[in-house]
Amino acid sequence: QVQLVESGGGLVQAGGSLRLSCAASGRTFRPYAMAWFRQAPGKEREFVAGISWMGLSTRYTDSVKGRFTISKDNAKNMVYLQMNSLNPEDTAVYYCAAEMHPVVVVRTTLANYDYWGQGTQVTVSS
Repeated sequence: QVQLVESGGGLVQAGGSLRLSCAASGRTFRPYAMAWFRQAPGKEREFVAGISWMGLSTRYTDSVKGRFTISKDNAKNMVYLQMNSLNPEDTAVYYCAAEMHPVVVVRTTLANYDYWGQGTQVTVSS
């Protein structure tokens, strides 16, 4: 069984930064990709950023390109999301997810991901 635990959320003013962390544990944690999703009140959960576990392939949704950076530390089983220039539209619960099936590219669909964290709240005030 794989467990994902997010941390680093909080309240920040517009223009500020936050760094989210996702700690993964499990007997054999060997994902093919890791991703961050977010869900704002009244909206569907959406893909934010993803990274291949054994390579350097990354993928971002258009609204965060140039502002957010996803990274990983394979040795520590950690995934990070550095979020800069935050705006109120970024307010959401952010979830870490792991895809355990072989993939060629980072996928953006929720159904492709096998494990999820409990989420961490990010609130950006104007």
